[in-house]
Amino acid sequence: MATITRSELTALEQETLELVADGLTFEQIGRRLNITAHAAELRMSRAKQKLGGTTTPHAVILACRAGLLDGRPQRHGDHAGYEAHRRRGEEPCDACRVGEREHRSRYKSRTRRAA
Repeated sequence: MATITRSELTALEQETLELVADGLTFEQIGRRLNITAHAAELRMSRAKQKLGGTTTPHAVILACRAGLLDGRPQRHGDHAGYEAHRRRGEEPCDACRVGEREHRSRYKSRTRRAA
């Protein structure tokens, strides 16, 4: 499968993809963007199709791999994103690796203070 670029998604599809990656539901996205939940779902469906994703989480992972979501504070790029890659048997993306290192560093500093 060819890698998609940011220019292949419309601005509305990119915005919806970013909000989905941040963990918002279609209803929450609709309220934030002043559209219906159905319209948000349709935007995500088009983005998912362009990315070649079979499910919404799969599309988010593909977008992360393509660099469309890197550098944003989102589910990818943190401990949960790292674990999602591992559960799927994938090599974690760079953003998720960095997020996992930061998570481990914070965890170690909390456990040192507790001891």
